[in-house]
Amino acid sequence: MQISLFDTTLRDGTQSEGLSLSVEDKIKIARLLDGFGVRYIEGGYPGANPKDEEFFRRAPELKLKQARLTAFGSTRRTGSRAAADANLQALVKAGTPAVAIFGKTWLLHVTDVLKTTPEDNLAMIADSVSFLKQHGQEVIFDAEHFFDGFRADRSYALAAVHAAAQAGADWIAFCDTNGGNLPSTVAEIVREAKKALTVPLGIHAHNDSDLAVANSLAAVEAGCTMVQGTLNGWGERCGNANLMSVIPALQLKMGLDCIPEENMERLTEVSRTASEIANLRPRAHAPYVGASAFAHKAGAHVAAVARSPVTFEHIPPETVGNSRRIVVSELSGRGNIRVRAAELGVELRGNEADLVARIKELENQGYQFEAADGSLELMLRRTQPGYSEPFEVLDVVVISQR
Repeated sequence: MQISLFDTTLRDGTQSEGLSLSVEDKIKIARLLDGFGVRYIEGGYPGANPKDEEFFRRAPELKLKQARLTAFGSTRRTGSRAAADANLQALVKAGTPAVAIFGKTWLLHVTDVLKTTPEDNLAMIADSVSFLKQHGQEVIFDAEHFFDGFRADRSYALAAVHAAAQAGADWIAFCDTNGGNLPSTVAEIVREAKKALTVPLGIHAHNDSDLAVANSLAAVEAGCTMVQGTLNGWGERCGNANLMSVIPALQLKMGLDCIPEENMERLTEVSRTASEIANLRPRAHAPYVGASAFAHKAGAHVAAVARSPVTFEHIPPETVGNSRRIVVSELSGRGNIRVRAAELGVELRGNEADLVARIKELENQGYQFEAADGSLELMLRRTQPGYSEPFEVLDVVVISQR
């Protein structure tokens, strides 16, 4: 089964605190995503700011090979007509093959945020979708706060997505906008909603409960065939569903197609390239793509991995373009030393136990060898026959000033 990936890094991802992308940055990331095999790239909110206006103005130079550039907006304002709504006019003017608009499905938002009637909100949804379809665009309707709305008033939440579907929406994407639902709840509600809809379904999950990836996968198991997310999980508050975790889970563990198979080994490269473009430090402990994702520190683990990597690795790191790392510390065993010595080209003489004892003694004094490869290599080389110190310390001067 094919899963359509919908990347919203250039829109929802930029709402992450501390993240700002220039137009050139957005163009680079759009090309990166297109080459990686993402189906939809949400570029931003036409008319919202000069940066997004320029991005859509320059969109033709992207020359996307397979991705569909998508403009983002909302349903029309209450008390107006879709044809006269500046937001919807901007979406049409952007000229993208697809558009995504969000609409309210939670009565609390209809009455307390929009300050309108339930009936008027349904009309706003239908009118907006119908207007965009008349202009020949593929329409993804993001059902904002759908899960909270469904739990509060099932009938109205379903009426809202029905209004979008009957007006011609090509996709209905269920949004866990507050990120507060559990995978079991998401799966149950998607299954119930699927019974009432015939259009393809998607999931847009936020990570406020650290469950965005789990909720996305649960939604797919329940019937969604589109997953919305961002590179490295960037996004508002705690972020969005991390596509760097969603993609390998879908393709390697669930057997579903979402990117070309040969591109899976580019996963780590794509993640780190995006971080470089965004001027953000990659998260070392990120699953699949982090520098520590396949790092082994405990002696017992290293000994087992040396015999059979599957004992402590859920996938081969090369599958996603990552690599195995053996870390030396006070938790190390002789296996750690043997592996690191081989990597450094140092031949041991059966003195691994002495080296482990020395490392433990030094770490107890406050030294740390995890990221001190030079210090480790010097220690190993000092044990070699004929080793001579490259220099002699004659004097040390330390100046401290406040």
